[in-house]
Amino acid sequence: MAPRDGDGWVTCSCGRTHWGKYGAAGLLLVRRDLDVPKVLLQLRAEWTHGGGTWALPGGAIDSHEDSVAAAAREASEEAGVDASRMEVRLTHHAACANDEWFYDTVIAHCDDDAGAHVANAESVELEWIAIDEVDQRPLHGGFAAAWPVLRPKILDSLA
Repeated sequence: MAPRDGDGWVTCSCGRTHWGKYGAAGLLLVRRDLDVPKVLLQLRAEWTHGGGTWALPGGAIDSHEDSVAAAAREASEEAGVDASRMEVRLTHHAACANDEWFYDTVIAHCDDDAGAHVANAESVELEWIAIDEVDQRPLHGGFAAAWPVLRPKILDSLA
């Protein structure tokens, strides 16, 4: 796959290095058709940033995209998710150091598997995981830090 214009590392004034020249976004897909709502998580390949941990399909936002478009594209590339089979409910914006860099989590609902399958080498495995079991997995650092904020937003979106 050819490089995209959003691909690249940036260092912001917080002193940390982040992936995505224009920020990054991930898709938190909630499956509603099961007895217990579950979220789609991706086991990241060892060669990726945070490899060997569970996270959301996601990545760098390109200059012409908004967060929803980027999250949908990344989820399609990495996890085969068909955006026409999901309903976007809300976006959680998490900014670093004066909004120099941000990660947007797009929370969407689906009523089936939305076509999810391992679609490229960034994903080793995909799994639908009950909301109450997510933090029992070894999570990617950024996702682990965001989960306590995201979990209640998911539950509110289901009400």
